[in-house]
Amino acid sequence: MARNVVISGGGTGIGLAAAHVFAADGDQVLLLGRRAEVLEKAGVPGALTYAADLSDPREVRGVADFVARELGTVDVLVHSAGGTGQLEPGSDSDDPLDVVAHNWTVNFRINTLTAALLTEALRDRLAEPGGRVLFISSIAAYRGSGSGAYAGAKAALHPYAHDLARDLGPRGITVNVVAPGYVEDTGFFGDAIEAARRERLIRETPTGRAGTPGDVAATLHWLASPAAGHVTSQVIQVNGGAERGH
Repeated sequence: MARNVVISGGGTGIGLAAAHVFAADGDQVLLLGRRAEVLEKAGVPGALTYAADLSDPREVRGVADFVARELGTVDVLVHSAGGTGQLEPGSDSDDPLDVVAHNWTVNFRINTLTAALLTEALRDRLAEPGGRVLFISSIAAYRGSGSGAYAGAKAALHPYAHDLARDLGPRGITVNVVAPGYVEDTGFFGDAIEAARRERLIRETPTGRAGTPGDVAATLHWLASPAAGHVTSQVIQVNGGAERGH
């Protein structure tokens, strides 16, 4: 039976890869993102699109109204929106503390708040039993991200997911987190990553290769399947063995 799948950040990278996997099953996919032109070029068969800033409660209410009209019930909710803030305007101050406050606020807003607002807006529409909520975290939540801001924002998703799993479990809904390591073919690192850094990240993996959006999409697809019906409140790492933290 076709399911209704809502994917934030669905126009690029991991979100787009997941959208293709679910659409290939015949599921009805709704792609969410801030850039309408990116969503329209995604090329996911039969997908609906809705452009919104998911850190804005007013715009998230618009998403919820659209979902109510077009889908009714949400079987799978995938939170793939986020990033390090490289698409955001920089701080307009040269004061170091202002820059820190800006970076931490931006990272929390685009990685944590977007996921919380969308989840809370759609939680009453999650299918029961059988609903799935899936968050994309990062290896950075375990080992840091250089500045701390991105890592902290992603790490904040873990306890939120655990709380949700307890709240939604009685309704037959599971909640899990997928934490990828280094993944190529996304816009995460901008136009390029330094060759030496890429080699170091790959060398850390026993598998000897970078991850792909498809690796993460396949894990999300399994967690959304009936086979994972008794898996909840977990953080599943997809990093080729580069990190084994719990």
